[in-house]
Amino acid sequence: MLAKVVSVALAGLDANLIEVEVDIAGGLPQFSVVGLPDATVRESRDRVRSALKNTGFHFPAKRITVNLAPADVKKEGAGLDLAIAIGILIAEDVVPQEGLSGRALVGELSLDGHIKSIPGALSIGMACRNGYGVIMPACNAKEAAIVGDVAVYPVHTLPEVVAFLRGTKGISPMECDRSQFFSMRPVEEDDYGDVRGQDQAKRALEVAAAGGHNVLMVGPPGSGKTMLAKRLPTILPLSASHRPAVSRASP
Repeated sequence: MLAKVVSVALAGLDANLIEVEVDIAGGLPQFSVVGLPDATVRESRDRVRSALKNTGFHFPAKRITVNLAPADVKKEGAGLDLAIAIGILIAEDVVPQEGLSGRALVGELSLDGHIKSIPGALSIGMACRNGYGVIMPACNAKEAAIVGDVAVYPVHTLPEVVAFLRGTKGISPMECDRSQFFSMRPVEEDDYGDVRGQDQAKRALEVAAAGGHNVLMVGPPGSGKTMLAKRLPTILPLSASHRPAVSRASP
């Protein structure tokens, strides 16, 4: 049986809707993932297999083919785990295909079936604004709900997702007071939003903040190095495990 599930994959700071197609056929047991997956996505085979078995679901000993469309876009990260697992359960008639109508699934699976946090929740929320609600890890749901115009359903485990899609468990969309959030000022007195111009330098700082990279600023006095460096902390996540180092140098 063929199952189709919508998910989201990151490409840098942007997010793209991905159609996860799962086909289960007879033959020797095999689990293959096609559609330009990176090493992390290919390793989802082992995570999905263990998560299904350890949460009481049957993992079919058949030929399983997972296609990630569009096939010419490289897929990165572990956020497709949940969609692949649900696709297998749909193909096995455990979850109805109708339960996925207008919904996208994103999340990394642990071996015991818990759903771990993923990066890029804000970008994922923006990608789902065009007619999709998104089921994602509870720890990321508030960030995605900031986008507005998208229903974000927080989940903790794989069985919880299955129960929700089968209609036996209700999950309320995450609430987020956007007006209160945007009215908050950062702890630092200098705000990144105050900078006008400096587009190239701001882009470099955004990439450094998103990827945890270091930054070396070189330029004459008065070109804005210190001004930008002071404002870098205002775009860093509060839960960042490491902060990029900023060095300023004048020729």
